[in-house]
Amino acid sequence: MKMKIAVLDDYLKVAQHLADWPSLDSGAELTVFTETLPQAPRERAAALAGFDVIVAMRERTPFPSELLQQLPRLRLLITTGMRNSSIDMPACKAQGVVVCGAPGSPAAVSATAELAWAHILGLFKNLAAEDRGMRSGLWQTRLPGIVAGKTLGVLGLGKLGQAVAVAGKAFGMNVLAYSPHLTDERAAQAGVRRVDKHALFSQSDVVSLHLVLSASTRGLVDAQSLRAMKASAYLVNTSRAGLVDVAVLYRLLKEKKIAGAGLDVYPDEPLAADDPIRRLDNVLLTPHLGYVNPENFQAFYQNAVKAVAAWAGGQPIHVLN
Repeated sequence: MKMKIAVLDDYLKVAQHLADWPSLDSGAELTVFTETLPQAPRERAAALAGFDVIVAMRERTPFPSELLQQLPRLRLLITTGMRNSSIDMPACKAQGVVVCGAPGSPAAVSATAELAWAHILGLFKNLAAEDRGMRSGLWQTRLPGIVAGKTLGVLGLGKLGQAVAVAGKAFGMNVLAYSPHLTDERAAQAGVRRVDKHALFSQSDVVSLHLVLSASTRGLVDAQSLRAMKASAYLVNTSRAGLVDVAVLYRLLKEKKIAGAGLDVYPDEPLAADDPIRRLDNVLLTPHLGYVNPENFQAFYQNAVKAVAAWAGGQPIHVLN
């Protein structure tokens, strides 16, 4: 019987060109899904039921136990990247499904930091509004701000947070940092000042989020934090939507209680075409581009091919469960 492989959520239609899928067993049959799978559980299960191997793009498609139970043929589930909180790992193990990671490129760290800074500068310089104005025949619609001398708050001082902080210092900003386990010593090593969460949100002119979503960080950016922000301040989230009380953030943006937000991540992705956040004029929106770049996707798909070959050969690699 042919090994049937599904590659999910290839919105940019690049999966087949970035890796040597034909190098796999000549009997393997590859199906690439370039659109989001159906939302209805029964229809989603029906679309995936015929595959032995599924390659998931990060956390775009969740794999809860309810879905896995309807995929009796599934034997190998590969996630691009080495972490995926939307896969029920114990359920996979119980069902005999091996879960493997497909590492990305080290360039992904700088790519996400670059996107965070694109949002920060875009917000301060009113780029989205000025672009819309120019295309409709207008000229200079708002006074742009400057970042030099302003305060940047970095929530999470891992590799990404440190990269964003370094750029902030290069722009002449005062940089503050907070995370639940950050110490004064580690902050000093990065050349920034550790403060508590309230101080970070109340003192910063822009807050950029760089934490992994987990049980301890979900909802960390709560109503109290958001309401502590200056009316002139911005929030930038290129991390995970689950870090933030998005309902409160939407209300504050709509009521102009904060100046604006730059968002790359959303509670449900792709973002619905009629989502009300799209209608706000003080948000800069991108479609979860933080990890999307040629180097990263090439590494994802090439490592996915290696993972399939290794599993087929009885020696799975980068096993996560």
